[in-house]
Amino acid sequence: MNQKLFFKFLQLGVIMSVLMMYSLQVFAQRAKHKSGFVKIFDGKTLTGWEGDPTYWRVENGNLVGEITPATLLKANSFIIWQGGTPADFELKVEFKITKAGNSGINYRSVALKDVAHALKGYQADIDGANRYTGQNYEERARTTLAYRGEIVSVDLLANSTNTLKEHIKNNAWMERTVTGSLGTPEELLAKNKSDDWNTCRIVAKGNRLQHYINGVLISDVTDNDPINAKSAGLIGVQVHVGPPMKVKYRNIMLKEIK
Repeated sequence: MNQKLFFKFLQLGVIMSVLMMYSLQVFAQRAKHKSGFVKIFDGKTLTGWEGDPTYWRVENGNLVGEITPATLLKANSFIIWQGGTPADFELKVEFKITKAGNSGINYRSVALKDVAHALKGYQADIDGANRYTGQNYEERARTTLAYRGEIVSVDLLANSTNTLKEHIKNNAWMERTVTGSLGTPEELLAKNKSDDWNTCRIVAKGNRLQHYINGVLISDVTDNDPINAKSAGLIGVQVHVGPPMKVKYRNIMLKEIK
């Protein structure tokens, strides 16, 4: 083969490689568009997220939150997605947490101005002992809105001049009505896998908030309090005040519902 012919084949090979890469990119974009889900954590960097690097890093494709004996917290710390403030959406994520761990996925939240890396808002609770995983807990606000297995209607707060603390007892919001059951706490606990990967799915549409763990609906809240309910806000994941722990998140996927 002469030199000119060799270079022509070489150029053709480069062109074919570029076309193949472009075709794969188009296919991936179409697949993303068809499902509606967008990956909001790239698995390589913390690009698009903001948190304290003392507690958050990327490791082996996972978003890792860790507290060590030397870095114990005085306040819960979040790493917060900077890509928007979704209103109606579906969020899917896989998580793995150590037995002593306490974490959660916040959504429709606001960042506090006086506490660094802190959020206030709805949370899909996650803990290594599986006492709370899947329940609906409103961070720095009304506390527990629904325990595991509960279908709840959050009632209108009749006297809005009262402080929230006056309506909280044993870390649970008192102005709520349990309207149904999704199963006993023991039955639903069996759906969780200890010290292994689990999936969490959050569906927020209007004033209805549903938390699924491993495909099973764990809590279902309809928030009928227009004063305290949140219709949109930030997404973030948490490391909680307490003993040393580690939590891992991966495959964080978001689909906004129009």
